[in-house]
Amino acid sequence: MGCSKGIRIEFWKLADSCKKIVLKHGSMNSDWWQKIRNFFFARWRSSRRTLHQERFSLPSTHLDRTVVLTLFYPQSHRGPLALLLLNDGQDIPALDLEPSLHQLWQARQLPPLLVVGIHAGDRMQEYGTIGRADYAGRGNRAAAYAQFVCQELLPYLEGRFRLRQPVRYRALAGFSLGGLSALDLVWQHPEYFGRVGVFSGSLWWRSTPFDPQRPDADRIIHNRIAAGPRRPQLRFWLQAGTHDETADRNNNGIIDAIDDTLDLIKVLEGVGYQRERDIVYEEVVEGEHHPRTWGRVMPQFLRWWVAGMK
Repeated sequence: MGCSKGIRIEFWKLADSCKKIVLKHGSMNSDWWQKIRNFFFARWRSSRRTLHQERFSLPSTHLDRTVVLTLFYPQSHRGPLALLLLNDGQDIPALDLEPSLHQLWQARQLPPLLVVGIHAGDRMQEYGTIGRADYAGRGNRAAAYAQFVCQELLPYLEGRFRLRQPVRYRALAGFSLGGLSALDLVWQHPEYFGRVGVFSGSLWWRSTPFDPQRPDADRIIHNRIAAGPRRPQLRFWLQAGTHDETADRNNNGIIDAIDDTLDLIKVLEGVGYQRERDIVYEEVVEGEHHPRTWGRVMPQFLRWWVAGMK
């Protein structure tokens, strides 16, 4: 409070100095003086609506490494915060996430929130599907990553910040293999998260090698969700780009990234979820498998998440 008051006093001192300079060199009526005061007051108010960025390291027993985190939060806010965790936090600069968050925050399109980017370690092992590696043995530490998030990261954040409790205020999102990880972790732990964002998710993740006679068989996340049951509190935001890739393993004229996402939607509908109410799908024309595409649609994901909090 004292720091904020001190900044406000400095603004008024600067405004008064401007007044003295103008009065020394020319006349000024009260209307002009009021405009100057209003200008500086607006600048002061704007300076208060900023998101603080912090880089922090959290030792993890489950991952046997120190996890680097990038945090964004309103430093002057004292109330509870919504929570968004992002896999692949090391890609925050490539996503242009900081300017997007600041723009939405300044425009009052975001509630008070805490955004945490979790920097990846060995992403080919830590990301994947919990308890089920793919046919090549990749993702065999996905369970350890989930334990880190649920048993180490969340308790740390809850001890340091006041976080909103209903799961609709808590989201996890990821990109590519990090998107698969986010989807699986939220599906497995709906007691911690109620919303998930999957950007160009690696939904092809298979338990058996590709078989041209059964091109769409054994996709782990599809089979896992199809087994149910429906988690009624969950909502899904899914994105794919028309230039995500060129592969079309079943030769149906649709690239695999889009095919796998559309098939996932069918699976979700099969266990009781509904399009629009529970599932949003964003297909980006000429969207690439790249942070610049994911960063471009990030504001849409954030607005969707915020709308679902009400």
